[in-house]
Amino acid sequence: MTVSMALFTRDLRVHDNPALAAAARTDEILPVFVVDASICSSSYSSPNKAVFLAEALADLDETLRSLGGRLLLRSGDPAAEVCRLVQQFSVDEVHIAEDVSSYSRRRENRLRERLTPLGCRLLVHESSVTVCAPGSLTPAGKDHFAVFTPYHRRWSQHRLRKPLAVPKHIRLPHRADSDPLPAPSDLTAGKGSPHLPTGGESEGRAVARTWFAEGIHAYADTHDDLAADATSHLSPYLHFGCVSAVELLHHTDQSTRGGAAFARQLAWRDFHHQVLAARPASAHRDYRTHHDHWSDDHRLLAAWRAGRTGYPIVDAGMRQLAAQGWMHNRARLITAGFLTKTLYMDWRAGAQHFLEWLVDGDIANNQLNWQWVAGTGTDTRPNRVLNPHRQAERYDPDGDYVRRWVPELAHVQGRAVHRPWTLSAVAAAGYPEPIVDHDQAARAFRRIRQPEQTD
Repeated sequence: MTVSMALFTRDLRVHDNPALAAAARTDEILPVFVVDASICSSSYSSPNKAVFLAEALADLDETLRSLGGRLLLRSGDPAAEVCRLVQQFSVDEVHIAEDVSSYSRRRENRLRERLTPLGCRLLVHESSVTVCAPGSLTPAGKDHFAVFTPYHRRWSQHRLRKPLAVPKHIRLPHRADSDPLPAPSDLTAGKGSPHLPTGGESEGRAVARTWFAEGIHAYADTHDDLAADATSHLSPYLHFGCVSAVELLHHTDQSTRGGAAFARQLAWRDFHHQVLAARPASAHRDYRTHHDHWSDDHRLLAAWRAGRTGYPIVDAGMRQLAAQGWMHNRARLITAGFLTKTLYMDWRAGAQHFLEWLVDGDIANNQLNWQWVAGTGTDTRPNRVLNPHRQAERYDPDGDYVRRWVPELAHVQGRAVHRPWTLSAVAAAGYPEPIVDHDQAARAFRRIRQPEQTD
């Protein structure tokens, strides 16, 4: 009789789950999730993520019960809790998904060190969180790609593994009990966003079905349209592993413009994961430093966080973030560019705020996207400045996105909503004046960095 454990981390699903599929080949299986006390007490934890995670765990437990098993919950230090279960049930193998953050690597090392003396093997499964395993694609003589285009070219040629089937049956060892499923308040304190996506694999697969049936066809033409809100909304489900990136790519027809554009976004996700895997310090240090002397004006930072900058397109994005725990990708570029290159504030302050609110906020994509925008990351044009006025006119030409999220300006018709300081005091009542002059700030930034064209 062999017993294995599937230790869930960022792979909260039963479809196409390499760790679960491998563990299910043994006689008995322990499906385990450990509520990690160190994560719950860290700055990475947030009310929005706690709500989504609690729902995802409840959904995973329900699905496992339909297969004859259940999710075994524990709380505390993952290595200690796993070792207790290994000893209690004489577990032969522990299966876990590969991940790239410094913390996940330390967790993997601690597990291996603790399990080896117990005679239990730790098996780490690639392409569980990403399509391509970080480090599997490298340029000649280097450990990672630092530019996206050549990475994407190689990524597109990579042989995709087949999605794995759901185990037909899960047989638990006798007397395998579980701690109660956590409520969000058990995971972290604080109040989150009022309009969050529903967590879990069931909802994630429903979102994916709708996306492939209705949304992906026009994606290449509409993905930057702020008001249309025509992106997949799959990022929270990818972050928690409620859907598989490999399975999504298998369902994507890359011969179409929409399919190719969507696949490119999955490639960007993998790109950032391979950068972080090779350069773990880039989670908190400049990937390519310009020795910036960032501003520390807390008044400006507070206005940006609150969506009270006086730039409607920026404020709309920040208010969407607070309301939904999510933000349109184009709005993320605009708001991040405004903080780092108009206000000249440290990208780490913005990245931390996003991590506090984004349900999909993970270390690889969040931190490295922020560095890309700040010009300290992998952008080949690190000194470009996004003009919020031009961005608004290009990607929200009729002002519908701004009116949706900035109620003080909901009555202003057309593109005039993007320049409320040109209106009468009555028309713009309750909305703040711009906290800085963008053009003046852009000139100052260019004096600091090398001159480059404004977009």
